[in-house]
Amino acid sequence: MNTKKLASLLIILYITLQSQAQPIGLHPENPHYFEYKGQPTLMITSGEHYGAVINRDFNYEKYLNTLAEDGLNLTRIFCGTYVENPGSFGITNNTLAPPAESFLAPWKRTDVEGNKGGGNKFDLDQWDEEYFTRLKDFLNQAAKLDIIVEITMFSSIYTDLSWTHCPLYHENNINQTDVIPRRNVHTPKNGNLIQYQEKFVQKLVTELRDFDNIYYEIQNEPWSDNSDEFFAINPSDSSSHLYWRRKADLPNAASNTWQRRIGEIIVKTESNFDRQHLIAQNFCSFMYPIKEINDYVSIINFHYALPQAVEYNYGYELPVGFDEDGFCGNKDHRYRENAWNFILAGGGIYNNLDYSFFVGFEDGTLVNDAPGHGSAALRKQLAFLKRFMEGFDFIRLKPSRHLVKLAPGIVPQVLANEGKEYAVYLFGGSKCDLQLYLPPGKYKATWLNTVSFDTEKTEEFDHKGEVKTLISPEYDGDIALKIIRTDGK
Repeated sequence: MNTKKLASLLIILYITLQSQAQPIGLHPENPHYFEYKGQPTLMITSGEHYGAVINRDFNYEKYLNTLAEDGLNLTRIFCGTYVENPGSFGITNNTLAPPAESFLAPWKRTDVEGNKGGGNKFDLDQWDEEYFTRLKDFLNQAAKLDIIVEITMFSSIYTDLSWTHCPLYHENNINQTDVIPRRNVHTPKNGNLIQYQEKFVQKLVTELRDFDNIYYEIQNEPWSDNSDEFFAINPSDSSSHLYWRRKADLPNAASNTWQRRIGEIIVKTESNFDRQHLIAQNFCSFMYPIKEINDYVSIINFHYALPQAVEYNYGYELPVGFDEDGFCGNKDHRYRENAWNFILAGGGIYNNLDYSFFVGFEDGTLVNDAPGHGSAALRKQLAFLKRFMEGFDFIRLKPSRHLVKLAPGIVPQVLANEGKEYAVYLFGGSKCDLQLYLPPGKYKATWLNTVSFDTEKTEEFDHKGEVKTLISPEYDGDIALKIIRTDGK
């Protein structure tokens, strides 16, 4: 075969393979997890505060390489429809609050002065090609490293001051957007803002139609548009993972109506494309039995999630995501424990909001003054959780806490392919005599340190059936257990 024919065949083969490639999707055998490039996938990460694209100063190539080197496979980005002001949430170094000259939005700046957030006003009828070039390069760099990107189109606007920094605010553009309260921005009562929101969604989805390593989230924390009031969750308990929540941290009708409209626009825009992307909806914090899910929703997202969020919504046969952690202080163990508890309850996504990433510290080494935490050590611990799960045929695993007869003083989480594989996490205490229902057979049990990743204890046993007592080694706060049946039955 001559060189020209060979080259032509290779080009045809490449085009064919590209046309057959599909974006990350739900796993066909177990839709609580994902499939990416033909492989079962779950997503675990500790990523920067969502400003990697809209902050011109941020070196995202270095950041993405750090995530990959640390063994993580997800990042979350905001799209420039929302931007924070310096000092938001008490974050000293905040990638989502760039200086005005570094803020890159989807819309083009004009020569008209007077933007309340600094710089010139935007023209919402013109796209900024620099923004889309940067966004696509970010996604291409992530794809090379097999990093999935959650693209969050909109965000709740938490304060009146933050609203005055956003491009859709009436004083920040030349398009005479309606003067409305920030609480109405993501509701049907948002005046003429909806036409610009819809055009942005159509433009974004069209521009990103060929990327396989993305999925969309409609709005970040929609409940937070409704209330500034907080109440404590057991604040006297120093072991509590979560100390507060908003009184309006629940789905509401106005937000859901607006989100449904945006979701339908995504679906309609993609309807003529060869490939369609997953859509996530962010429902509420902590845990809640979701009453109704629209047909376009493929991922159920919670923030500051408790394991019960998975339990209450497992029957929807969709992945449940811990979409944001990051307000639990500055100790590694809180985020590690949150992640293990959620993933071993059957969750498909864990994302810590990692404040150690900032301009000049895109390798995640900044010791930041912030309400949350991130570090190289924590990222390694989360990567170990990911490897632990990948050490199983995890799409066969199902939540199986019913197999625990007793774990005195301990919170257990169990995923099992009963009679074959068992993934166990014990939270709390320093030692446990775990009583677990196992069918007859030969097994190997391996106890694993979640911080050092060392094997603490291994035992093989021939079980006659019913309850097996597994005596843990001593541990500091939490420990993992892997049980594999060894007799091939």
